[in-house]
Amino acid sequence: MTFDELPEYKKDLKILLKKFRTLYEDLIVVKKVLELLPNERPPFSFRIDNLVVDTCVIKIKKIACKSLKGRGVNSGLRLIYAYFPEEQKITFVELYHKNDKDMEDMFRITNQFH
Repeated sequence: MTFDELPEYKKDLKILLKKFRTLYEDLIVVKKVLELLPNERPPFSFRIDNLVVDTCVIKIKKIACKSLKGRGVNSGLRLIYAYFPEEQKITFVELYHKNDKDMEDMFRITNQFH
């Protein structure tokens, strides 16, 4: 499995790293899980439907963050990624905290993969 990141995702990560110092380490764990189980797995992750894109776009709602002790997977972090099964590739699209934003950026998703 190969991992790729959009430039906008890198900006999201840089901003969130200031708030959540362990986020980089936490995302390494997420990548290890995605290598084995890249498809959606409710209640942890869901496929985003009603998109006008050809690929599978998934939203992870349960990410454990060591910076938020005692919260476990209820950290409030959200990760959006596109999964390309034929290429065995995952592209990270967006990373945000649910208190900063209500929903994923649909324009970013459709603009990137249309």
